[in-house]
Amino acid sequence: MNKVRWGLLSTANINRALIPALRASRRGELVGVASRDAGKAAAYAQQWQISHAFGSYEAMLDSGLVDAVYISLPNHLHAEWSVYALRRGVHVLCEKPLAITLAQIEEMMAASRESGCVLAEAFMYRHHPQTKIVGDWVRAGHLGEISLVRGSFDFAIRSRHNIRLTPQWGGGCLWDVGVYPLSFAQFIMGEPPLSVAGSQWVGSSGVDETFVGQMRYTGDRLAQIAAAFRTPFYTVAEVIGTEGRLHLNRPFTQVHDDRRLLFFSKDGEPQEIAVPDKMLYLGEVEDMHAAILDGAPPYLTLDESRHHVRTVLALYESARQNQIVTLAQQV
Repeated sequence: MNKVRWGLLSTANINRALIPALRASRRGELVGVASRDAGKAAAYAQQWQISHAFGSYEAMLDSGLVDAVYISLPNHLHAEWSVYALRRGVHVLCEKPLAITLAQIEEMMAASRESGCVLAEAFMYRHHPQTKIVGDWVRAGHLGEISLVRGSFDFAIRSRHNIRLTPQWGGGCLWDVGVYPLSFAQFIMGEPPLSVAGSQWVGSSGVDETFVGQMRYTGDRLAQIAAAFRTPFYTVAEVIGTEGRLHLNRPFTQVHDDRRLLFFSKDGEPQEIAVPDKMLYLGEVEDMHAAILDGAPPYLTLDESRHHVRTVLALYESARQNQIVTLAQQV
């Protein structure tokens, strides 16, 4: 194999962000799309100029026509269809969160090991040069000792029929956008937290529509995250150390002209750090190609993804109990 044949499992809106990245990569090609509605799949294939349309997920995964699949289904279906694909020898790039229970993620990891197929969580921002530069600055000690990571991701949901508001489908702002600053904190700290404290506002939907969390790490380092479905779009991240701080005004979203990465030293003026211009979703696609075609280890490991799920579950438990929860309870 010298090129990866990709299929899209669903016609979700997020596909629009991945399709240009798949087509920009020299080592992959988009060949299929599947929907539970054959007519919808055919119309989608025509719209996006995809050669094969399938009227069920099984039909595409059993066809032998795709080597890898991008799963953009609602959260509660991630595990089921990832495992189905892996057991049929199809590599999987699955949207975040990879799973919504620890039992699910254990089953997915086992299916990946047993099949020898790549399974990766689609946190596109982790692969972008901006995030890697921030990681390099932290590891090189430019910020001194890290004391605090802060991150927020908010946007307003207009329709009350949005799937993000369905409890049994893994709805809630923490699962949807709060996982971005949560994963960013884990990346900067280099480990999952020891304990967490969460607080939430649950709307008439039955899911958290505002969530605020604090996480404690070794060395008394802290992270604070916030997410909401009730306020205008807002996203930001900061890494604060004893020698300075980094400020990211667009840490998790598509490249914009106003994306800026700033370093504030403890003594001097703000310094803007140049960030290479790269398509946001291209990095995760290239990482999958390297894993599938070259045998390279995925940049975002499954252990990291498991810790994402553990931390979210601990935060929800903390919010329900109104007390601090240690991650030792989320084994």
